[in-house]
Amino acid sequence: MSLKPLFIFSLPRSGSTLLQRILAANSSISTVSEPWVLLPFFYAAKTDAIFTDYDQGLAATAIHDLYANFERGEEDYLAEVRAFAMRLYEKASDDDARYFLDKTPRYHLIVDDIVKTFPDAKFIFLWRNPLAVTGSIMDTWAGGKWNLHYYKIDLYTGLERLIDSYERVADRVCAVTYEDLILNPTQTLEVIGDYLELPITSDVLEQFSDVTLTGKKGDPTGVRQYQTINAAPLSKWHKTLNNPLRKRWAQDYLRWLGKDRLATMGYVLEELEQELAQVETSYKFVASDCINRAYGFALNTFELKVFAEKVRHFRGFKHVQMHR
Repeated sequence: MSLKPLFIFSLPRSGSTLLQRILAANSSISTVSEPWVLLPFFYAAKTDAIFTDYDQGLAATAIHDLYANFERGEEDYLAEVRAFAMRLYEKASDDDARYFLDKTPRYHLIVDDIVKTFPDAKFIFLWRNPLAVTGSIMDTWAGGKWNLHYYKIDLYTGLERLIDSYERVADRVCAVTYEDLILNPTQTLEVIGDYLELPITSDVLEQFSDVTLTGKKGDPTGVRQYQTINAAPLSKWHKTLNNPLRKRWAQDYLRWLGKDRLATMGYVLEELEQELAQVETSYKFVASDCINRAYGFALNTFELKVFAEKVRHFRGFKHVQMHR
């Protein structure tokens, strides 16, 4: 039986590692932590938001010129990307596996490319309450402090692309929520199993804690803290998005998402707003939030990391150049 690719599309901190480990407990599904391998191949032919030493715009133009000489143009280029990826997936899979599961959260940037390139693949869209996602980002990677400026690409561009892509392919993919996975795991796995045409028994809910994912990427926190299905993370964000600045930001974020997009994800705007309003207010981190948000504005506006890299090379000024 030939190997098929299986993709989980989600934001980071949406429970994708939990779902990955549960599915990997089935012997028919192989996986590794987070491959990320498809991003550079699809972005190679893009010009937006890529800055390099070699000039990405020229490189993308050259790649377009290259596949203009192919019999089927871009389709042939994507076919080669697919063939290359499948060879890698096969090398990382067990001999009896039916699926290789590629779970890479930043694939939210290239969902359309992946769906187009892998027409016979299976796709699972995993949604989570966006307020819980933001709370988990702060708790996991900043000890509860404000750090969302580092993840604007996920919270805004990524989520927007996920929703838009899902609406285009909803009839051929499987969509589940993190909340259903936690509260109704057996029924949720039945839905996924039917979609994959693969029996996924409730045994995996006991066996997933034994699954070890190789690689440095992924969710170390959840793997250490939760060895069983646990409802504790569902409301944990209440203790994180609880000062006035954060509650105001969360309210604005929900309104930016809007009723329709939240409904596509399986959530009701008014219910999330009501839950947020009932969160007990604290003044912890208010001062540091003001500083971190100002720093985040400067970071995203002026690309301080790029400037710091230029300063590092300043002694050899001949090597300091603009990136295009």
